[in-house]
Amino acid sequence: MAKASITFEDINITVTAPAGTRLIEISEKVGSGITYGCREGDCGTCITKVTEGWNNLTEPSVLEDKVLRENMAGKHNRLACQAQVLGGTIKVRRFKNIHFVSSYFPL
Repeated sequence: MAKASITFEDINITVTAPAGTRLIEISEKVGSGITYGCREGDCGTCITKVTEGWNNLTEPSVLEDKVLRENMAGKHNRLACQAQVLGGTIKVRRFKNIHFVSSYFPL
């Protein structure tokens, strides 16, 4: 099975994980501090900046793409609860100062 090398830049830790593992699962194991709410891809709480290797993650689903657009997230931002590693090298960091525009947490 393919493996990926994931670096959490906020805490300067690099780990290896099997393909198919979601970023949020890896984040929890290493204590990187990526916060989350629903784990379903609805709330946008776990928006994460992918600084390297964004093409080593699964493509965003229609729902993830919608939540990212609603939150005006940039091209290389992903929901950690939805993005699965495919292999290769990936570097991420927490996305700060986001204004959530989600029906999950109505304003």
